[in-house]
Amino acid sequence: MTTLKNLNTAFLKAYNISPVVTCPGDDIAAFVDFSKYVAFPGFCDVHVHFREPGFSYKETIKSGSLAAAAGGYTAVCTMPNLSPVPDTLAHLGEQLEIIDRDAAIKVLPYGSITVGQKGERLSAMEEMAPFVAAFSDDGVDVRSDSLMRAAMEKAKSLGKMIVAHCEIKYEGIGYIHEGEYARAHEHRGITSESEYLQVARDIALAKETGCAYHVCHISTKESVALIREAKRQGVNITCETGPHYLTLDDSCLREEGRFKMNPPLRAAADREALIEGVCDGTIDMIATDHAPHSAEEKGRGLAGSAFGIVGLETAFPVLYTKLVKQGIISLEKLIDLMSAAPRRRFGLPVGNDFTVWDLDAVTAVDPDKFVSMGHATPFAGWELCGKNILTVHDGRVVYQSKK
Repeated sequence: MTTLKNLNTAFLKAYNISPVVTCPGDDIAAFVDFSKYVAFPGFCDVHVHFREPGFSYKETIKSGSLAAAAGGYTAVCTMPNLSPVPDTLAHLGEQLEIIDRDAAIKVLPYGSITVGQKGERLSAMEEMAPFVAAFSDDGVDVRSDSLMRAAMEKAKSLGKMIVAHCEIKYEGIGYIHEGEYARAHEHRGITSESEYLQVARDIALAKETGCAYHVCHISTKESVALIREAKRQGVNITCETGPHYLTLDDSCLREEGRFKMNPPLRAAADREALIEGVCDGTIDMIATDHAPHSAEEKGRGLAGSAFGIVGLETAFPVLYTKLVKQGIISLEKLIDLMSAAPRRRFGLPVGNDFTVWDLDAVTAVDPDKFVSMGHATPFAGWELCGKNILTVHDGRVVYQSKK
């Protein structure tokens, strides 16, 4: 057993973490000069897609959790767009068995809100409640007001949150933001209204029912304003955004599938509003929406590629380089967004989980070196500060960098 005596432990002490590691075989202290590095509580991502069961050619619980560990994460919540959809305890059980067998870190699944994520009738929420992070139909809008109200009432009775991908899907909906790039390149656009009108609807229902409500990956300035006002009124609401929405906008688009995600990259004004929301506390946490696909599925350009990018292995370096190093937020604020805040909201204790970083190291993002099976990232080639040296979950080393 190795005690990290020379480690910068300021962050660990703040979270009551005892930095002790079980290290069979190798002496970690001999491998790493801990006096050079900074330790943080393990990061927590409440919005990832690990694709198993059903789509293991994209990602597995094993590969996804190892990719998370490589990015400094020790806890993640997995979305329910799987096969079978976790809409009953039996269906959820298939995923839980794989997690128990293969997960390198804490993996907590979501249960679906509706049967088959079809938005027609509620799933078996009561029987799944003890085993899930919350309930979500991520990627699919629960269009019926009455059904969403019923879901919120049921979730509240079970002491669980409703977590929503807010998007009104309509005939002819596009695949990138309805902005200057879409018009210039003759692409079909996704309007900002498709997101923020659903946010407004759900805020009203959350206020009415008293349900704890969390909004996924907000991308528009209107969503920021609505959530800020809802919090002012005392609605039990939190929200997240992603690293890509804080550092990119539709002026950065290229005719490549690695720039296609849902919601899409919005306008510069939206990105600025999101940054303001992070700074003033309207946006509670940062989640990657890690969504791996095969190379073939992401190789069809903006129009034809599947929605989704990977993000677990780049999140901290991107945000540290583009937000902290630029003086937009403090390092302490970033750690709150990536670790403490999501754990508080979702009830995930940090335990003996931490990650050790070399903040001076500069590396180029190379998707071919990702642990994840997915390689589609808009950050390919970016020179970023911050290299993960070590990740420890429950006292076990789950990732260490190569010498």
